[in-house]
Amino acid sequence: MFHPPRRTAAVLTAAVAVLAVSGTSSASGTSGAAGASSASGASGASGTSGAAGASAERRGAPAYASVTGGADFVLPYHRDEDVRSFSFDAVAAPYSRPLPGIPTGLPTDARGTVRISHYSAERDVTYTAEGRVDCLVTGPRSATLTAVITKVGPGGPLDIGLRLGFSVYDGGKGGKNRSGDRVGFSWNGVNLLPDGAGGPEDAPVGTCMAPAPYAPVTRGDYTVVHAELPPPPQP
Repeated sequence: MFHPPRRTAAVLTAAVAVLAVSGTSSASGTSGAAGASSASGASGASGTSGAAGASAERRGAPAYASVTGGADFVLPYHRDEDVRSFSFDAVAAPYSRPLPGIPTGLPTDARGTVRISHYSAERDVTYTAEGRVDCLVTGPRSATLTAVITKVGPGGPLDIGLRLGFSVYDGGKGGKNRSGDRVGFSWNGVNLLPDGAGGPEDAPVGTCMAPAPYAPVTRGDYTVVHAELPPPPQP
């Protein structure tokens, strides 16, 4: 079942059942179409980002960073029969989100969708949520991104408007029917404020903030395309 990151008294127990994507097929099935639209949206985000992308392409480097794909994963510290999965369709859109005091936006601005699903074997129910990507930063084979929750399926108390963090390691194929990929996420006790008088509370998640990818993928695949963060727009 979904648990809002603010409720951390049972973060490592009840939250064990937190977000996961029920089916790789459903997760990855939507990424292709959305990926194309997201990519096209990013390329038109601003004249500056478009120029930076064209320059990168001329150098033989990817124009924009991206994370795509869907996969099931397991929690290394908790074994059960549940099916947890994330799907990502995220692409960089540098300098496309103006902020107060930062009218140009940031080089880590991004667009796209994160889908979260968790099949509870005990309840025989699948819980789902969806979020809008607002930040993406990559390195070779690795990425962190954040998304703001926009939709929650029945039974999921995740708050609309809550930002969650994700990390991805693109390890390639690790063997028959297995992937060397990994994911991480910003709840289940990895982002706590331990000094609260009433016990630890989950800390707010800032843009592009997520823990290392600690959960091994068991089925499916993620692809990270790395691109350097572009310089700010010129006046």
